[in-house]
Amino acid sequence: MAESLANWFVDVFREKISEEWIIFIISLFPILELRGGLIAAGLLGVPWAKAFAICFVGNMLPVPFILLFIRKIFEVMKRSKAFEKIVIKMEKKAEKNGEKVKKYELLGLFILVAIPLPGTGAWTGALVAALMDIRLKKSIPAIALGVIVAGLIVSALMYGIVGSIIGR
Repeated sequence: MAESLANWFVDVFREKISEEWIIFIISLFPILELRGGLIAAGLLGVPWAKAFAICFVGNMLPVPFILLFIRKIFEVMKRSKAFEKIVIKMEKKAEKNGEKVKKYELLGLFILVAIPLPGTGAWTGALVAALMDIRLKKSIPAIALGVIVAGLIVSALMYGIVGSIIGR
């Protein structure tokens, strides 16, 4: 799914904005995050170190805002019938992931973010940390390290294995 969304972004914006802006914007979005940005960067031929730095910043930028404001945002959204079900679904997902995080605390938060699978990542980690009341001083480093590890895993695939197949 992330690959097809990343491809869509590349196709739509390739002629309109720079490759760097494309991968930065992709990295900001939930679901895509750094992983989608790195996939797009590999497809666009952006050098790895540059792509990794841009995608990391793009993925981490929303994290403090999620940690600080998501509870208030959810309260407001729950007042609307249109958003109430979405918020409840997100809270349940965070609760489910939160049980794993509670067991291992910050290591659990790190692992939740580090494993590049659907439903994991910085957005989910920040949501879980916010709903579990994990302080910013502790959650941001755990999330950042998780993003780095996820990025290294995706980089190995995109710039290593896949890159060698598609000639990058």
